Amino acid sequence: MKVDKDNVFTVSEVNRHIRNVIEDSIPNLYVEGEIANFTHHRSGHIYFSLKDEKSTLRCVFFKAANLSLRFQPKVGDKVICLGKISVYEKSGNYQLTVNRMLPSGIGELQLRFDELKHKLSEEGLFENEHKKTIPKFPESVGIITSSTGAAVEDIRNVISRRYPVKIYLYPATVQGENAAKEIIKGIEYFNTDFPVDVLIVGRGGGSQENLFCFNDEALARKIFDSNIPIISAVGHEIDFTISDFVADLRAPTPSAAAELAVPDRRELTERIGNLFNSLHYTTQRYFASKKLEILELDNALNKQHPQNILKDLYARLERSIMKLNNTTHETLQSKRSKLEILFNELRELSPHEALKRGYSLIRKEKKILNSIKDINLSDKLQLIFSDGKCTAEILEKHENVSIIKKKKV
Repeated sequence: MKVDKDNVFTVSEVNRHIRNVIEDSIPNLYVEGEIANFTHHRSGHIYFSLKDEKSTLRCVFFKAANLSLRFQPKVGDKVICLGKISVYEKSGNYQLTVNRMLPSGIGELQLRFDELKHKLSEEGLFENEHKKTIPKFPESVGIITSSTGAAVEDIRNVISRRYPVKIYLYPATVQGENAAKEIIKGIEYFNTDFPVDVLIVGRGGGSQENLFCFNDEALARKIFDSNIPIISAVGHEIDFTISDFVADLRAPTPSAAAELAVPDRRELTERIGNLFNSLHYTTQRYFASKKLEILELDNALNKQHPQNILKDLYARLERSIMKLNNTTHETLQSKRSKLEILFNELRELSPHEALKRGYSLIRKEKKILNSIKDINLSDKLQLIFSDGKCTAEILEKHENVSIIKKKKV
């Protein structure tokens, strides 16, 4: 047999070709089966097989992917795995490289939930910017839930205790095939025919299957489009549904939804009391401050009042007059003392004082003589003494001595 070497392939080429064909042509897929040959390697990778009645498929679940596991898988568990078929080129074996693993049974519902959650999240229906604000003081609350369930009674009891408002129930089944459609009709009714301030949509806890109507895509879009703010209250605290993510507010239980829908009147009363006290204190401080300002302004105004200005000027004038009087009195006293001294000095120098000491004045025709040269014979002179005067006639004249004839006056 003649062989064309151009048509001869190596084992590696064959395995690589098979790998390319398989990995390129087969997309991600879900595979359900029972776990066998389970090994959780110390590296963190998980190696196992999926089997059914007829076949076995080798699988690898790498550490980076299996960190999100919500349960501990073991041999014999029936699971659903999401992954991609890959070929290990070295040995020529193919396997399923697992990205996610879910327990079978609830696995299908969980996959549907995850797919819808991812889809709506990508569209932005869960973003906070679209959330409507729950009114602080609603006057009416609409409830969409079963009329026979405990949820409606829980909501009524909480609202009546906290902050009594008008409550309107739209009865709807909250599990089963028609549940989502009935809830949608309830939302439409309150939005178009009977508007309320806030809506509570929900039910009590249950299994994933019982709660799955709240994972309906049409219901999620209706909640998103509602003009009335919606509080989702589905299941217990550990349960989440698509309605929880798209609603304006999520409550873990119906009772909690009632608490979020209305305020607590006791807290309001206490808050109002605190605000009143704070307002009273602030008002008192404000008026006290303003009173002080007014007093200061009044004092300043009084200082500028004409009457007070005149009073102040009058006081200043009185002080000035008093000061002037004191100064004048002191000046006069000083001058009087000086004058008295001068007077005494002048008096000592007065001719009358000299006369008292034995001197006399000689006057000729009202002229006081101080030289003999001014006297002639037969002149009649007036002699003035301290205690009287007389007239004398000049009988003789000498240069140094004159003889005077006295006549007593």
